[in-house]
Amino acid sequence: MLCARTVFRCFRAVEHFADRLTGAAGPYFVGLAVVLITAGALCFFTVILPSLPFSLLTVPICFLIAANLYLHYLWVCTMPPGFADEPENPPDRTVAGWLWGKRRGRMQNTTISPAYVGNCAKCGSDKPERTHHCRICKRCILKYDHHCPPSGINQCVGLYNERHFVLFMIYFVLSTACFSGFGYQHFFLALGIYPYDWSYFLPPWVFVLVYLLSSILCLAVAIMLSFHLWGIALAETSVESHDFPAYRAKAKSRGTTFVNCYDLGKRQNLQLFFNVGPLGHSYLTLVLPLRISPYTNGRAWAKRHGLSRHQGIDASDEFTDDEEHSIIP
Repeated sequence: MLCARTVFRCFRAVEHFADRLTGAAGPYFVGLAVVLITAGALCFFTVILPSLPFSLLTVPICFLIAANLYLHYLWVCTMPPGFADEPENPPDRTVAGWLWGKRRGRMQNTTISPAYVGNCAKCGSDKPERTHHCRICKRCILKYDHHCPPSGINQCVGLYNERHFVLFMIYFVLSTACFSGFGYQHFFLALGIYPYDWSYFLPPWVFVLVYLLSSILCLAVAIMLSFHLWGIALAETSVESHDFPAYRAKAKSRGTTFVNCYDLGKRQNLQLFFNVGPLGHSYLTLVLPLRISPYTNGRAWAKRHGLSRHQGIDASDEFTDDEEHSIIP
């Protein structure tokens, strides 16, 4: 037992060191991401776009995709994720700026229940349900999903910036797929396979490296995006997707069935997440790079009719932040 606890402490020390390292390196990841995205855009707009047919159609579409890519990246990096110890007003009421989507009226035919509020043992702040304490930020984040320095965001993904995070991934996959799909002939030309001269001002080796990186990242981010979209359709955050299997097992051991109280059906879950459709903004906000606040301020949640908590488990069964990251009970 002593040996196990020693190993556990070593793991925790390594974990905290990694937290400090990734937190300190976050700004450099952001800089690297900006450089790589800009290199890809430069290669696409100077090499690939001039050769595309129907320029009156393709040029505006490509610029719209690029605008969404850059601006959603800007929003996810600069918009606070939502802190439990701050005022309850959403950012569009407290943060000055431009490109805010116009607020819609109150949602109809949806039950919005006040969140249960606890107290964080780590920072002492009030902790509404779906809130978790981030070890790197050292604050409680509303609807915490994950802390994201390695992918170039350098902050938590939470209630107020998760929409922009997912839309950034969508437009990243779309843009890199277009780069790979429309640029393969230029890739072969840069490699010298075609018997023609390279007539662009960018060196061919730069285009080759960017093309390869774009193709690899397209696949990697598409996999991550699929995971997130499936979780959104099930009304689960990344943290909850790890917790719910344990809840299902515990409910099954008691002869009951676990039911996620936030799950209103895949279509409505997606509408609530993106705040579009009959319950929110126009679907056009999915193709326009606007800043959109969520349907809630994190102190109330849309829930299944008749459920105020998850069915099949008790409040005492729900994991705390310490339990979620422990190796030994």
